Amino acid sequence: MASAAVDYAVIGAGPAGLQVAYFLGKAGRDYVVLESGPTPGTFFRTFPRHRRMISINKPHTGWHDPEKDLRVDWNSLLCDDPALRFTRYTDRYFPDAGDYLSYLADFARGLDIRYDCRVGRVDRRDGESGWFELGCENGDTIHARRVIVATGFGAANVPPIPGIETTERYADVSVDPDDFTDQRVFIIGKGNSAFETADHLTERAAVIHVAGPRAINFAWRTHFIGHLRAVNNNFLDTYQLKTQNMVLDGDILRIERGADEYVVTFSYARRDKVVQLAYDRVITCTGFRMDSSVFATGCRPELTIDDRFPALTPEWESVNVPGLYFAGTLTQSRDFKRYTSAFIHGFRYGIRALVRMLEQKYHGVEWPHRTVAADDLADAVLERINRTSALFQQFGFLCDAFTPDGRYVEELPLAYVPFADCFTVSLEYGAGHDAIDPFDVRAGREWEADRSHDDRYLHPVVRRRRAGEVVATYRLPEDICNDWTDEQVYRQPLRAFIKDWL
Repeated sequence: MASAAVDYAVIGAGPAGLQVAYFLGKAGRDYVVLESGPTPGTFFRTFPRHRRMISINKPHTGWHDPEKDLRVDWNSLLCDDPALRFTRYTDRYFPDAGDYLSYLADFARGLDIRYDCRVGRVDRRDGESGWFELGCENGDTIHARRVIVATGFGAANVPPIPGIETTERYADVSVDPDDFTDQRVFIIGKGNSAFETADHLTERAAVIHVAGPRAINFAWRTHFIGHLRAVNNNFLDTYQLKTQNMVLDGDILRIERGADEYVVTFSYARRDKVVQLAYDRVITCTGFRMDSSVFATGCRPELTIDDRFPALTPEWESVNVPGLYFAGTLTQSRDFKRYTSAFIHGFRYGIRALVRMLEQKYHGVEWPHRTVAADDLADAVLERINRTSALFQQFGFLCDAFTPDGRYVEELPLAYVPFADCFTVSLEYGAGHDAIDPFDVRAGREWEADRSHDDRYLHPVVRRRRAGEVVATYRLPEDICNDWTDEQVYRQPLRAFIKDWL
């Protein structure tokens, strides 16, 4: 049993917790990471269940630029040590979770982490200005001025369907396909975990039905990578080619478990019909949610989006508990199903911004910036957007800002920009980019012929703000190679816009 007092207590030593610890340590701050498991990355010891990650790992880019390489390296954490790039651990495009555990173990070396130290209670004794008290199940007690929760999801998201408690769950269902030979399987959910499971069982199960009330969203269309990924959608081929598998659209009214089979009462969305369907197995794959049970009443964070996520300010601070911050996938309430805060290649930059906010707010350290002469601003902007991974990965969420007095500040959340008078630079898709099928050539030609809308693909957006309001916007054209260097097409028009509005 031990007791300690620190400025920052970080809960969780997954990718987010390690990234927070790295930046806090680099800033010279007093912190400790509390991890429930014996090693970093406890989540990846179980998930994904079939061990294939869907985060891109691409070591061969041809760029030879460590910053730009991170655009297609979705797993590395930010670090000054070039040896700590995940691309050095495997060259598999969709890597194995075991390789990622090895990477996290190496990254964690030298960070102040207490393992086997599960936090069972978070309390605050003296109101909003008091220290937090974290009680660990091993008897340790940590007092902290501020707490950063980087646990990821701690509980299953279970829809209120009568009888769902009798089903098997994605988190613990067997991953041995032989256990499903000749069985009828009903899978609840239409996300990656559901289709990952269905695809894994296709060669053994007799019948597989995947069901849910909402339409399937494809990541290649929406550009939100949490939607169904192509690597998991082989099952759709078996459905459309009529091989005893189906995708059912509608509501599951109840699930009844008998002695020999399940009976699922299902209401079709496409027609006014209710049926009862029989299965040998029912598996719930409906995602996860935050577990807020460890927080005492006086410091329990307000939740949002069906009580799945903490409600956060633009600084990733709880809206109702000052000093309680969040990092990693739990921050996605700020850009839910739009951008990349839910994923490593997005939140690694969010965490760098978070620590810069903490440095400013509590330690008087100004956000890093450089000075750029007015005549050089267009060149500085183009240099950044042609190399930056942060703005590329956190499209529509992070921006650079430059002020009329020459300060150039990198990687601010657009919702946080503290300058009333400035320009912002971000990379964004055009409005309505997901309205048409990108592989429909005819629809694509009609879209391109209509110049009343913004370019559909990712492109730079420069906005002029005055008194905190956007007064002018300039969008550089999209480029198939993301190469915005051409003098006539990009550089001269951008110079003219900045000059006019500076």
